Amino acid sequence: MFQFISPPLPHFIYCGEDTYPAGGRHSDRSGIGVFDLLLVTRGCLYLAEESAALEIPAGSFALLRPDRAHRSTAPCREETHFYWAHFQTLGSWHETDRALTHAELRPDDELHEIHRFAYYLPRSGKLASPEAAYAWLRRLLSLQADTSSSSQWRQQLVFQELLLRLQEDTTMPERDSYLTIAEEAAAFLRRNYRDAFTYKSMSETLHFHANYVSLCMKRAFGYTPLQYLTRYRVEQAKRLLIDTNEPVGRIAEETGFGSFPYFVRCFARQVGTTPKSFRMRFRQG
Repeated sequence: MFQFISPPLPHFIYCGEDTYPAGGRHSDRSGIGVFDLLLVTRGCLYLAEESAALEIPAGSFALLRPDRAHRSTAPCREETHFYWAHFQTLGSWHETDRALTHAELRPDDELHEIHRFAYYLPRSGKLASPEAAYAWLRRLLSLQADTSSSSQWRQQLVFQELLLRLQEDTTMPERDSYLTIAEEAAAFLRRNYRDAFTYKSMSETLHFHANYVSLCMKRAFGYTPLQYLTRYRVEQAKRLLIDTNEPVGRIAEETGFGSFPYFVRCFARQVGTTPKSFRMRFRQG
């Protein structure tokens, strides 16, 4: 699978559709500089990327790298129709067989945390909802006929929906199931960060033993549930310190810290300064 780090999101460039007769072949190309997404509606394409063979039957897709050669390995045995879309990203990407942990994704901005996230697109697979995917491609084709800026904007939105469907139509490898539990635990903590935390309530909500949830979160994020919660609370406090005039003590209460001294200690340990000093840094000038 391919791992993309966002922002920025992959950028749609151009798309089209082709029909090959029986005996037709896909063209051979090398280093075209863009990702090539192929979705076959009928028939079958027989390709190879470098030495890796790809057979793409109807209702399936394949994603070819921008930096490798791909070639036809056999002619089509029947009339074959497919959609194709080219895209590229200014962000980082690489091929991987594992999911990136959230501990490896750091915020880019000290003031307002820009949430970087990783998402994954499989190299190939069977579409769970092929007609829906084809509909997005047809929509992209119709938008290409309009050269207005609003149409170009809509193209990007439609393309992101297509990529999201490809991701949802496929599943992560079974060995990454711990990520699901870690994500559910993290979502629970984010939803309830203002409330007093107990491992018992988390365990009862997630239907997993607290020790197992802790192991999953430690592996996925590098933090225990309590450490993750504390960091999240501090991030919410940073936002309130900048965006509101609430007293620091009130912010400590609103972000779930049980006492003011504890809030100050946690904040200073994570940010490197006191809440008051942090606020004044962005209020001067």
